[in-house]
Amino acid sequence: MRNLKITLQYDGTNYVGWQRQAEGTSIQALVEDALAPLAGERVVVHGAGRTDAGVHALGQVASASFPGSHEPPVVARALNAVLPPDVRVISVEDAPLDFHARISAIGKTYEYRIVNAAVVSPFLARYAWHVPQPLDIDNMKRAASHLVGSHDFSAFQGAGSDVGSTQRTIRSIDWQGGCRYDLPLLIRLDGDGFLRHMVRNIIGTLVEIGIGRWTADRMVEILASRNRSQAGATAPAHGLFLLQVQYAAG
Repeated sequence: MRNLKITLQYDGTNYVGWQRQAEGTSIQALVEDALAPLAGERVVVHGAGRTDAGVHALGQVASASFPGSHEPPVVARALNAVLPPDVRVISVEDAPLDFHARISAIGKTYEYRIVNAAVVSPFLARYAWHVPQPLDIDNMKRAASHLVGSHDFSAFQGAGSDVGSTQRTIRSIDWQGGCRYDLPLLIRLDGDGFLRHMVRNIIGTLVEIGIGRWTADRMVEILASRNRSQAGATAPAHGLFLLQVQYAAG
């Protein structure tokens, strides 16, 4: 039995998210169904991040116990031959038997995209949140700086989550881009892990600050409250990308 590490990209628009669901098409189900003929049996694929419906990935990682003898490049080609064009396998590698895409991860990087202009390019509309009101980016950056470090992020946790601890560490929040219809603002969050909807709830709160509803210092109060009702609305899923999953060297 081998253990495969599979790196994927996908457009999440048409899917119910990563995790297999009773109804709707998931990325996990597509990959498992594509692997089964190669393995000669059902294969369970574990993803590093359970991206929600509509969320995209540029660097999702999955692992799977695989009984077949096919070389990794052959597996990659076979998967891409049957997966829909909005789901692509970028690479397949043999991994140590104890490698697990989610459990072995030491960090993730997410990117959220906002188009802050009166109109949005049709080539960006399905991959960025269109916020037409002018945003005070400097205030948003000041507010975001309060989130860097280790904190209890209960105020940004989505409903229905079942985790042992809400303590997480955000290592950095970086900003790129501008405020044009064809140039999205990119907000990149790197951390040791993220709660359900945490990134989208942070972004929704930052936009509230950006449009002037709250001051930048309000972020300190929201974080300390540990109360989801104190933070902003959840930002739309289609602006979020799982950019990268980090693992320990070796």
